[in-house]
Amino acid sequence: MVLVAILWSTAGVATRHLEFARSFEVTFWRSLFAALSLLLILPFFQGRSVFVKIRHGGLALWASGVCWSIMFTAYMVAFTLTTVGNVLVTLAIGPLLTAIVARVAIGYRVLPRTWIAILVAGAGIAYMFASQVGSASLLGSLVAFSIPIAGAVNWTISQHAHDQGHDLDLVPAVLMGAVLSTAATSLLAYPFQASLHDVTLLGLLGVFQLAIPCVLCMICARVLHAPELSLLQLLEVIFGILLAWVGANEVPAPSVLTGGALVIGALVANEWLGWEKPAAH
Repeated sequence: MVLVAILWSTAGVATRHLEFARSFEVTFWRSLFAALSLLLILPFFQGRSVFVKIRHGGLALWASGVCWSIMFTAYMVAFTLTTVGNVLVTLAIGPLLTAIVARVAIGYRVLPRTWIAILVAGAGIAYMFASQVGSASLLGSLVAFSIPIAGAVNWTISQHAHDQGHDLDLVPAVLMGAVLSTAATSLLAYPFQASLHDVTLLGLLGVFQLAIPCVLCMICARVLHAPELSLLQLLEVIFGILLAWVGANEVPAPSVLTGGALVIGALVANEWLGWEKPAAH
């Protein structure tokens, strides 16, 4: 899972070394190479049954695929509009936003400590967004905010399916998300301007930053407890900001450091308490 976080964190710094590719074209090439590599990787892990699952997955699987496509698309577009730190800190609020969406949609119980964490993390995000009012980077942060929203809806769909006695396999949904993202951005990316350097870099991201770590994350989720998974995923924020700082000289703004500290601190405290309590019991 640490390796997954490291691989995920390379997207931000990679976009800073693109020559001509911008906006939706960045997403198109990454999603295309991710889809192609997943078409090879997933049958290796699950056999041809992965295609059967897609064909008979029903509405829930397709809804999950749409959520993945939104996350894949918005993730790269956001990096072209704002700083790496803004994007990654906004993404970090995902677990707490998931608790809110699940509470509203399916009556999922939210513990008092999680409500406190939501308030603290929300204050951090609000402070970071407020500092961007009037600047172009605010649009990028808002685009990035759609990612944890889609992730929260995705988890709620999966949980609802589980409650109905139908466990949803999210691995085929990742492939569907990559294909839908590629299709949705193919026209928006026109006219294509990416150089061979850009296509190569985005191709490497599609395989090693998206396809492989997403599959590894699904495997890790079968072994690790939810709090462990959430805490280790936070390493993406730290690694991503450091890589952009060292590899692209993108120094995080004070508002990002302050807001990020509130968000990550709230998440760590919430997940740590959730981890420790069952152990003590």
